[in-house]
Amino acid sequence: MTVDLPLVARGKVREVYDAGDGRLLLVASDRISAYDSVLPTPIPDKGRVLTALSVWWFEQLAPVLTSFGASHHLVSADDVPASVAGRAMLVRRLDMLPVECVARGHLSGSGTKEYERTGAIVDVALPPGLVEGSRLPEPVFTPSTKAEVGEHDEAIDFARVEALVGAGRAAELRELTLALYRRGAEIAAAAGIVLADTKFEFGLGADGGLVLGDEVLTPDSSRFWPASSWAPGAPQPSFDKQYVRDWLTSSGWDRVSPPPELPDDVVAATRERYVAAYEQLTGRRFA
Repeated sequence: MTVDLPLVARGKVREVYDAGDGRLLLVASDRISAYDSVLPTPIPDKGRVLTALSVWWFEQLAPVLTSFGASHHLVSADDVPASVAGRAMLVRRLDMLPVECVARGHLSGSGTKEYERTGAIVDVALPPGLVEGSRLPEPVFTPSTKAEVGEHDEAIDFARVEALVGAGRAAELRELTLALYRRGAEIAAAAGIVLADTKFEFGLGADGGLVLGDEVLTPDSSRFWPASSWAPGAPQPSFDKQYVRDWLTSSGWDRVSPPPELPDDVVAATRERYVAAYEQLTGRRFA
Protein backbone atom coordinates (compact mmCIF):
# COMPACT_ATOMS: atom_id res chain seq x y z
CA MET A 1 0.00 0.00 0.00
CA THR A 2 1.72 3.14 -1.24
CA VAL A 3 0.23 6.50 -0.30
CA ASP A 4 1.85 9.72 -1.44
CA LEU A 5 0.82 11.73 1.61
CA PRO A 6 2.64 12.64 4.85
CA LEU A 7 2.39 9.85 7.42
CA VAL A 8 0.90 11.13 10.68
CA ALA A 9 0.76 7.94 12.74
CA ARG A 10 0.98 4.18 12.52
CA GLY A 11 -1.21 2.20 14.90
CA LYS A 12 -1.70 -1.49 15.56
CA VAL A 13 -3.91 -1.87 12.49
CA ARG A 14 -4.07 1.49 10.70
CA GLU A 15 -1.86 4.07 9.07
CA VAL A 16 -3.00 7.69 9.27
CA TYR A 17 -1.98 10.24 6.62
CA ASP A 18 -2.41 14.00 6.37
CA ALA A 19 -4.81 14.64 3.47
CA GLY A 20 -4.81 18.43 3.88
CA ASP A 21 -7.68 20.84 4.50
CA GLY A 22 -8.29 19.49 8.00
CA ARG A 23 -8.71 15.92 6.80
CA LEU A 24 -6.95 12.62 7.39
CA LEU A 25 -6.73 9.42 5.38
CA LEU A 26 -7.24 6.32 7.55
CA VAL A 27 -5.92 3.16 5.91
CA ALA A 28 -6.83 -0.20 7.45
CA SER A 29 -4.17 -2.88 6.96
CA ASP A 30 -4.64 -6.63 7.26
CA ARG A 31 -2.66 -6.69 10.51
CA ILE A 32 -4.36 -8.18 13.54
CA SER A 33 -3.63 -7.49 17.19
CA ALA A 34 -4.43 -9.46 20.31
CA TYR A 35 -3.56 -8.91 23.95
CA ASP A 36 -2.08 -5.51 22.98
CA SER A 37 0.42 -7.09 20.56
CA VAL A 38 0.46 -6.95 16.76
CA LEU A 39 0.70 -10.50 15.41
CA PRO A 40 3.19 -11.33 12.64
CA THR A 41 0.58 -12.96 10.39
CA PRO A 42 -1.93 -10.82 8.46
CA ILE A 43 -5.56 -11.80 7.83
CA PRO A 44 -6.38 -11.39 4.11
CA ASP A 45 -9.11 -8.81 3.38
CA LYS A 46 -9.40 -7.83 7.04
CA GLY A 47 -8.74 -4.15 6.32
CA ARG A 48 -11.41 -4.09 3.64
CA VAL A 49 -13.96 -5.67 5.97
CA LEU A 50 -13.20 -3.19 8.76
CA THR A 51 -13.54 -0.26 6.39
CA ALA A 52 -16.74 -1.42 4.69
CA LEU A 53 -18.38 -2.27 8.00
CA SER A 54 -17.40 1.04 9.62
CA VAL A 55 -18.78 2.98 6.66
CA TRP A 56 -22.06 1.05 6.93
CA TRP A 57 -22.32 1.61 10.68
CA PHE A 58 -21.63 5.35 10.43
CA GLU A 59 -24.73 5.58 8.24
CA GLN A 60 -26.83 3.46 10.61
CA LEU A 61 -25.79 5.43 13.69
CA ALA A 62 -26.09 8.93 12.22
CA PRO A 63 -29.62 9.52 13.64
CA VAL A 64 -28.44 8.69 17.17
CA LEU A 65 -25.50 11.06 16.84
CA THR A 66 -27.73 13.83 15.49
CA SER A 67 -30.11 13.44 18.43
CA PHE A 68 -27.17 14.23 20.74
CA GLY A 69 -25.98 17.16 18.63
CA ALA A 70 -22.96 15.07 17.64
CA SER A 71 -21.68 13.73 14.30
CA HIS A 72 -19.17 11.26 12.84
CA HIS A 73 -15.84 11.91 11.18
CA LEU A 74 -16.39 10.13 7.84
CA VAL A 75 -16.10 12.39 4.79
CA SER A 76 -15.83 9.76 2.02
CA ALA A 77 -14.78 6.18 1.40
CA ASP A 78 -14.70 6.77 -2.36
CA ASP A 79 -12.46 9.81 -2.74
CA VAL A 80 -9.28 7.94 -1.69
CA PRO A 81 -6.06 6.97 -3.53
CA ALA A 82 -6.50 4.02 -5.87
CA SER A 83 -3.70 2.12 -4.10
CA VAL A 84 -5.83 1.89 -0.94
CA ALA A 85 -9.32 1.80 -2.44
CA GLY A 86 -11.68 -0.30 -0.36
CA ARG A 87 -9.56 -0.11 2.78
CA ALA A 88 -9.36 3.65 3.39
CA MET A 89 -11.61 6.43 4.66
CA LEU A 90 -11.21 10.17 4.25
CA VAL A 91 -12.17 11.68 7.59
CA ARG A 92 -12.21 14.95 9.44
CA ARG A 93 -9.20 15.66 11.61
CA LEU A 94 -10.22 15.68 15.28
CA ASP A 95 -8.81 16.54 18.66
CA MET A 96 -9.19 13.01 20.06
CA LEU A 97 -10.30 12.54 23.66
CA PRO A 98 -8.01 10.35 25.83
CA VAL A 99 -10.68 7.77 26.72
CA GLU A 100 -11.81 4.52 25.14
CA CYS A 101 -15.56 4.45 25.66
CA VAL A 102 -16.50 0.82 26.31
CA ALA A 103 -20.11 -0.35 26.51
CA ARG A 104 -21.06 -3.82 27.72
CA GLY A 105 -24.41 -5.51 27.38
CA HIS A 106 -23.13 -8.96 28.31
CA LEU A 107 -20.49 -10.22 30.69
CA SER A 108 -17.39 -11.49 28.90
CA GLY A 109 -13.60 -11.50 28.77
CA SER A 110 -11.81 -9.27 31.25
CA GLY A 111 -15.17 -8.10 32.56
CA THR A 112 -16.00 -11.63 33.70
CA LYS A 113 -12.66 -12.02 35.47
CA GLU A 114 -13.06 -8.77 37.39
CA TYR A 115 -16.67 -9.52 38.24
CA GLU A 116 -15.67 -12.91 39.66
CA ARG A 117 -13.11 -11.16 41.88
CA THR A 118 -15.09 -8.13 43.00
CA GLY A 119 -18.73 -8.37 41.90
CA ALA A 120 -18.18 -5.27 39.78
CA ILE A 121 -16.34 -3.93 36.75
CA VAL A 122 -14.22 -1.15 38.25
CA ASP A 123 -16.87 1.14 39.82
CA VAL A 124 -19.91 -0.44 38.14
CA ALA A 125 -21.57 -2.85 40.59
CA LEU A 126 -23.35 -5.82 39.05
CA PRO A 127 -25.91 -8.24 40.54
CA PRO A 128 -24.83 -11.62 41.90
CA GLY A 129 -25.15 -14.85 39.96
CA LEU A 130 -23.83 -13.73 36.58
CA VAL A 131 -21.62 -15.99 34.50
CA GLU A 132 -19.60 -15.72 31.31
CA GLY A 133 -21.98 -14.64 28.56
CA SER A 134 -24.77 -13.42 30.86
CA ARG A 135 -26.89 -10.53 29.61
CA LEU A 136 -26.58 -7.59 31.99
CA PRO A 137 -29.74 -5.99 33.40
CA GLU A 138 -28.79 -2.80 31.54
CA PRO A 139 -25.82 -1.93 29.32
CA VAL A 140 -22.98 -0.40 31.33
CA PHE A 141 -20.20 2.09 30.61
CA THR A 142 -16.76 0.73 31.54
CA PRO A 143 -14.15 3.08 30.01
CA SER A 144 -10.42 2.59 29.70
CA THR A 145 -7.32 4.55 28.84
CA LYS A 146 -6.00 4.55 25.27
CA ALA A 147 -2.70 2.69 25.22
CA GLU A 148 0.13 3.16 22.77
CA VAL A 149 1.23 0.23 20.58
CA GLY A 150 2.76 -2.45 22.81
CA GLU A 151 1.24 -1.03 26.00
CA HIS A 152 -1.87 -2.14 27.85
CA ASP A 153 -5.22 -0.40 28.10
CA GLU A 154 -6.17 0.33 31.70
CA ALA A 155 -9.76 0.15 32.93
CA ILE A 156 -10.68 3.36 34.74
CA ASP A 157 -13.55 4.55 36.88
CA PHE A 158 -15.94 7.34 35.97
CA ALA A 159 -14.18 9.79 38.28
CA ARG A 160 -11.02 9.34 36.22
CA VAL A 161 -12.96 10.11 33.04
CA GLU A 162 -14.25 13.29 34.68
CA ALA A 163 -10.69 14.24 35.62
CA LEU A 164 -9.51 13.65 32.04
CA VAL A 165 -12.25 15.45 30.10
CA GLY A 166 -14.40 17.32 32.64
CA ALA A 167 -17.62 16.29 34.38
CA GLY A 168 -20.00 17.57 31.71
CA ARG A 169 -18.12 15.95 28.84
CA ALA A 170 -17.76 12.70 30.79
CA ALA A 171 -21.52 12.49 31.30
CA GLU A 172 -22.06 13.22 27.60
CA LEU A 173 -19.63 10.47 26.61
CA ARG A 174 -21.33 7.94 28.85
CA GLU A 175 -24.84 8.72 27.62
CA LEU A 176 -23.86 8.79 23.94
CA THR A 177 -21.80 5.61 24.23
CA LEU A 178 -24.73 3.73 25.76
CA ALA A 179 -27.19 5.13 23.20
CA LEU A 180 -24.94 4.05 20.32
CA TYR A 181 -24.49 0.63 21.88
CA ARG A 182 -28.24 0.15 22.31
CA ARG A 183 -28.90 1.05 18.69
CA GLY A 184 -26.05 -1.15 17.48
CA ALA A 185 -27.30 -4.06 19.59
CA GLU A 186 -30.81 -3.60 18.23
CA ILE A 187 -29.60 -3.68 14.61
CA ALA A 188 -27.34 -6.66 15.31
CA ALA A 189 -30.17 -8.57 17.02
CA ALA A 190 -32.35 -8.13 13.95
CA ALA A 191 -29.55 -9.82 11.98
CA GLY A 192 -29.30 -12.72 14.43
CA ILE A 193 -26.18 -11.44 16.20
CA VAL A 194 -25.55 -10.61 19.86
CA LEU A 195 -23.43 -7.48 20.32
CA ALA A 196 -21.84 -8.40 23.63
CA ASP A 197 -19.65 -5.32 24.00
CA THR A 198 -17.86 -2.69 21.97
CA LYS A 199 -15.71 0.40 22.24
CA PHE A 200 -16.05 3.83 20.68
CA GLU A 201 -13.59 6.67 20.33
CA PHE A 202 -14.60 10.31 20.21
CA GLY A 203 -12.91 13.58 19.38
CA LEU A 204 -13.77 17.24 19.10
CA GLY A 205 -14.33 18.91 15.76
CA ALA A 206 -13.15 22.36 14.78
CA ASP A 207 -16.30 23.83 16.36
CA GLY A 208 -15.76 21.95 19.63
CA GLY A 209 -18.60 19.52 18.95
CA LEU A 210 -18.40 15.85 19.86
CA VAL A 211 -17.53 13.60 16.90
CA LEU A 212 -17.48 9.79 16.66
CA GLY A 213 -14.14 8.74 15.16
CA ASP A 214 -11.90 5.76 14.44
CA GLU A 215 -13.70 2.50 13.47
CA VAL A 216 -17.20 1.57 14.56
CA LEU A 217 -18.72 -1.78 15.58
CA THR A 218 -16.25 -3.98 13.75
CA PRO A 219 -14.94 -7.43 14.74
CA ASP A 220 -11.80 -5.65 15.96
CA SER A 221 -13.63 -3.33 18.33
CA SER A 222 -16.57 -5.52 19.34
CA ARG A 223 -17.63 -8.98 20.48
CA PHE A 224 -20.20 -10.45 18.09
CA TRP A 225 -21.87 -13.76 18.95
CA PRO A 226 -24.32 -15.82 16.89
CA ALA A 227 -27.67 -15.37 18.65
CA SER A 228 -28.67 -18.93 17.76
CA SER A 229 -25.88 -20.43 19.87
CA TRP A 230 -25.75 -17.92 22.74
CA ALA A 231 -25.69 -19.88 25.99
CA PRO A 232 -24.41 -18.23 29.21
CA GLY A 233 -21.96 -20.18 31.31
CA ALA A 234 -19.11 -20.72 28.87
CA PRO A 235 -17.11 -18.86 26.21
CA GLN A 236 -19.31 -18.11 23.21
CA PRO A 237 -18.69 -18.88 19.54
CA SER A 238 -17.89 -15.54 17.93
CA PHE A 239 -17.57 -13.58 14.71
CA ASP A 240 -14.68 -11.53 16.07
CA LYS A 241 -11.01 -11.96 16.89
CA GLN A 242 -11.76 -13.91 20.06
CA TYR A 243 -11.00 -16.97 17.92
CA VAL A 244 -7.43 -15.71 17.53
CA ARG A 245 -7.17 -14.91 21.25
CA ASP A 246 -8.31 -18.45 22.07
CA TRP A 247 -5.75 -19.97 19.71
CA LEU A 248 -2.97 -17.86 21.21
CA THR A 249 -3.95 -18.97 24.71
CA SER A 250 -3.97 -22.64 23.67
CA SER A 251 -0.58 -22.24 21.97
CA GLY A 252 1.09 -21.48 25.28
CA TRP A 253 2.20 -17.97 24.31
CA ASP A 254 3.23 -16.07 27.43
CA ARG A 255 2.08 -12.63 26.13
CA VAL A 256 5.58 -11.29 26.84
CA SER A 257 7.76 -12.79 24.12
CA PRO A 258 7.09 -11.97 20.45
CA PRO A 259 3.76 -13.55 19.39
CA PRO A 260 3.84 -16.65 17.19
CA GLU A 261 2.85 -16.93 13.53
CA LEU A 262 -0.74 -18.01 13.00
CA PRO A 263 -1.27 -21.35 11.20
CA ASP A 264 -2.97 -21.27 7.81
CA ASP A 265 -6.17 -22.82 9.14
CA VAL A 266 -6.45 -20.18 11.88
CA VAL A 267 -5.89 -17.42 9.30
CA ALA A 268 -8.58 -18.85 7.01
CA ALA A 269 -11.07 -19.35 9.83
CA THR A 270 -10.48 -15.83 11.13
CA ARG A 271 -11.04 -14.31 7.70
CA GLU A 272 -14.22 -16.33 7.37
CA ARG A 273 -15.52 -14.93 10.68
CA TYR A 274 -14.81 -11.32 9.69
CA VAL A 275 -16.53 -11.73 6.32
CA ALA A 276 -19.48 -13.51 7.94
CA ALA A 277 -19.93 -10.65 10.40
CA TYR A 278 -20.05 -8.13 7.56
CA GLU A 279 -22.44 -10.16 5.43
CA GLN A 280 -24.85 -11.08 8.21
CA LEU A 281 -24.99 -7.57 9.68
CA THR A 282 -25.34 -5.67 6.42
CA GLY A 283 -27.20 -8.22 4.29
CA ARG A 284 -24.64 -7.53 1.58
CA ARG A 285 -22.19 -9.90 -0.07
CA PHE A 286 -18.52 -9.15 0.54
CA ALA A 287 -16.59 -9.01 -2.71
